[in-house]
Amino acid sequence: MTTPLLKVRGLKIGATIYPPGEKPHDIDIVHGVDFDVEPGKVLGLIGESGAGKSTIGLATMAYGRGGVTLTGGTVEVNGRDVRQAPLKDIRKLRGAEVTYVSQSAAASFNPAKQIMEQVIEAAVGQGKFTKAQAQKRAVELFKKLGLPNPDTIGSRYPHQVSGGQLQRCMTALALCPEPDLVVFDEPTTALDVTTQIDVLKAIKDAIRDTGVAALYITHDLAVVAQVSDHIMVLRHGKMVEYGTTDQIINAPQEKYTQALVSVRSITHEEKQPTAPILRVENITARYKGTSFDVLHNVSVDISPGQTLAVVGESGSGKSTLARVITGLLPPTAGKITFAGRTLTPELPSRSIEDLRELQMIYQMADTAMNPRQTVGTIIGRPLEFYFGLKGAEKQKRIQELLDEIELGTGFQDRYPAELSGGQKQRVCIARALAAKPKLIICDEVTSALDPLVADGILKLLLNLQKIEDVAYLFITHDLATVKAISDSIAVMYQGRVQRYGTKSEVLTPPYDDYTDLLLSSVPEMKLGWLEEVIANRKMESAGN
Repeated sequence: MTTPLLKVRGLKIGATIYPPGEKPHDIDIVHGVDFDVEPGKVLGLIGESGAGKSTIGLATMAYGRGGVTLTGGTVEVNGRDVRQAPLKDIRKLRGAEVTYVSQSAAASFNPAKQIMEQVIEAAVGQGKFTKAQAQKRAVELFKKLGLPNPDTIGSRYPHQVSGGQLQRCMTALALCPEPDLVVFDEPTTALDVTTQIDVLKAIKDAIRDTGVAALYITHDLAVVAQVSDHIMVLRHGKMVEYGTTDQIINAPQEKYTQALVSVRSITHEEKQPTAPILRVENITARYKGTSFDVLHNVSVDISPGQTLAVVGESGSGKSTLARVITGLLPPTAGKITFAGRTLTPELPSRSIEDLRELQMIYQMADTAMNPRQTVGTIIGRPLEFYFGLKGAEKQKRIQELLDEIELGTGFQDRYPAELSGGQKQRVCIARALAAKPKLIICDEVTSALDPLVADGILKLLLNLQKIEDVAYLFITHDLATVKAISDSIAVMYQGRVQRYGTKSEVLTPPYDDYTDLLLSSVPEMKLGWLEEVIANRKMESAGN
């Protein structure tokens, strides 16, 4: 039997919390977890937010983020317990034996330094290589990871490469010092499905070619099924189930794991379009100070009480279209008709009725709410602004909205920091509903959420649509979400509508090349799916 490179036994992790008006007290975050990772093998850590996945991953480097401390158990890397190691040994461990790939490469790279300088920093700083040796290894890794212009891409700055390319540069950074263990923390969550394929393949190939062991942290079982040898399912800091990838995917034993495997079980009967509540006609737009258009002759309709899903890669123009509709970006051509009236191009000139009837829910609930305001204040603001509600009447309506979003009593006096990710997004939904809108623009509202939580949000939105007869413009790059909730679909590519119609029309062959690429890139919870997709693309390229 191979000796584990990483051996974790009875790992306990805790933190001190400071509740308002109460004495500080300690809580447990991870409750006695055991697992091994052998050289050249990948263990997938999966579970919802707060399950302890990232906390466990960082514990392999003897690191606790945000005041978190390792309170019990052992974490052995190459036979040495890092919990008991002196600080000088831990510093040698980090960036040498164990490296880390974070979820957001864009937030992790220094924008003022060239990529090469950052990729080789740990390898040189830890004395593994000279600068020239590290640069040579970095170029080899750039080639292995499929980056364009591998000999020169290191001279670029982070903003001069795409999100997918920067994520691969970060993988090169982690592999450059020739570590024994790499912790991949949600490395593809923020990427489009087409880009995700390339990054997953690059990561899998790099692990195979270098023989490094890895922890792969994610909440997406379909993704982890493509790269892991074993999977550990976590919930509330405890291990729910552990097994081979095949067993976890195809024969899960625990109810929670079964729920993860069967997520996105929404059924939504497609409604036929009626007279539109919103009509976007021949919209062309460009950003101030630029000389090129980012939207080209875009036309779409949304019917009352129905959902138009706008789908496409980052940079396809999805969110730009939303900015034009809301008046944040005046178009250079075309017009928008809403509820029978033509909308003025710029937000300040729109009527209060225009503002009230067209609301927006943002992707990141954390940044969409004032952290110093209570939930009651956040939801109550539009009630005062649009309807002049005050006192008991306002409080009654706030509670009705909280009941409508299935939060119930006890939430009015809470602050955003006291809510989970799903609860925060529900509060943002309630704030939008408070205005009694006819149309809500939902901009990637479930992309930052775990599958089970996202499923609950989608079901809530569909239920509210039936009750309120509100229309949704749903911006997303998640094809599973599109199939679950839409009545019509607009596929966007490079600022143009590539394919448009009812859901059944758009999702029925024959497809244009781009739509076919999008649909074929949605990860399936099936072993070997990634290899099948790559093989099919090679065959198609050879045929062309």
